[in-house]
Amino acid sequence: MSSPVRALTPNALWNHFADLNAIPRASKKEQQVIEFMLDFGKSLGLETIKDKTGNVIIRKPASAGMEGRKPVILQSHLDMVHQKNSDTVFDFDTQGIDMFIDGEWVKARGTTLGADNGIGVATIMAILASDAISHPDIEALFTIDEETGMTGAKGLEGGVLRGSILLNLDTEEDDEIDIGCAGGLDVTATRKYRTMQADAGSHAAHSITVKGLQGGHSGIDIHRGRGNANKILARLLCNMDDLCGLKLVSLRGGSLRNAIPREAGAVVLVPVEHTSLFEKEFQHRAEQIKKEFMSIDPDLQISVGSSGSPAEYVHPDDARALIDAITAAHNGVFRMSPDIADLVETSNNVAKTEVSEGSASIQCLTRSSVESSKWDMAYTLQAVFRQAGFEVMFSGDYPGWNPDINSPILKVLTGLYKKLHGSDPHVVACHAGLECGILGSNYPGMDMISFGPTIKGAHSPDEKVNIPSVQKFWDFTIEILKNIPLR
Repeated sequence: MSSPVRALTPNALWNHFADLNAIPRASKKEQQVIEFMLDFGKSLGLETIKDKTGNVIIRKPASAGMEGRKPVILQSHLDMVHQKNSDTVFDFDTQGIDMFIDGEWVKARGTTLGADNGIGVATIMAILASDAISHPDIEALFTIDEETGMTGAKGLEGGVLRGSILLNLDTEEDDEIDIGCAGGLDVTATRKYRTMQADAGSHAAHSITVKGLQGGHSGIDIHRGRGNANKILARLLCNMDDLCGLKLVSLRGGSLRNAIPREAGAVVLVPVEHTSLFEKEFQHRAEQIKKEFMSIDPDLQISVGSSGSPAEYVHPDDARALIDAITAAHNGVFRMSPDIADLVETSNNVAKTEVSEGSASIQCLTRSSVESSKWDMAYTLQAVFRQAGFEVMFSGDYPGWNPDINSPILKVLTGLYKKLHGSDPHVVACHAGLECGILGSNYPGMDMISFGPTIKGAHSPDEKVNIPSVQKFWDFTIEILKNIPLR
């Protein structure tokens, strides 16, 4: 339950976070949380509007003595990644998040927590509701659908915002100040496949399951070498048709493009005379894979069990093309930045696969801070998928955010951080999709920065936010507002 969370400090922030997490707000299903934010702004007597895309903007005049400071935009996104463990009974359309405290962390039971970007939203709400915080003119910008399409940022028209400084509260390490991010592109491969009639008497059906992987954020965590359930499943199936006559019936893995897939499964047919060979080879491959991932994914489970009696299976030539395509598709880091140490420049996540009812699809999310490299990755995937008979579609393209090391607000934040903590912050660019790049395209010259509390496991049911870090983040935000430059 959320009651212990409500007792944490800063109290106003955590209470707003609990209120927010009681509202279903999965990406592309934000209507309830939009209405919640509209009611919130109006209840404070503040100018509150919803644009044609669904973004909510709340304006609060400067506190006494702060009228001469530059106006500030505080920005966070309303939606959250909706991921749950396969054994968790939960409906993101109707239920609020079940939070609990574990030591210094707030977590959720079997689902994503929504700290990404709920802590940012709650912080802005607490600032809007307070009469005791010094601040310039504030525009609170709550965008929609950041996680699956950047729809809110893309749909925000130029000329709506009045502020000249944008503080994006959406990064996940409290000692970092972010000045750049990757752009992204959805790559979707689809094709039809032929089927053949199954002979129940000569074949036995088996279900294969891959689960227990960490998963995580497909940008921030992509360099960590975590297992991808789709790739592991394809590896298990690769060339098994030649070895023991295996026939593919169906396949499904992953759920969201922006999450490293944690679970995948398939149904296969094996000739009864080759059952023992199949079981032996499967066990061998499974043990090899688990050994490889022992240090990074120690909870990986790979199992095989009996299944029902399917009436048909995928034509062997089409099945080979499907499995080969998943196997050959690049997953993980494609190129490291030659200019910024330890920064992933370009990557791809083989996010979601489905083979069912005559149609197959492979959904990827390609990210890069360099536009030409992003398209190099995309066209590389296209070449692989075309060889396997897929049609390839590109969609959801959004730009990266180019770093500005001479940003005036960057100087303010680095100075304040050192004053508060006695050390310099890490000024970085991240391999995630922040909205700053898109917002900057409609508001050229906007001085932008991004920061946030420490959040681990974002985009997975292991998501957690550090309680002392939230206090640190809150104190930092309040100091920033006090020290916004003069107009």
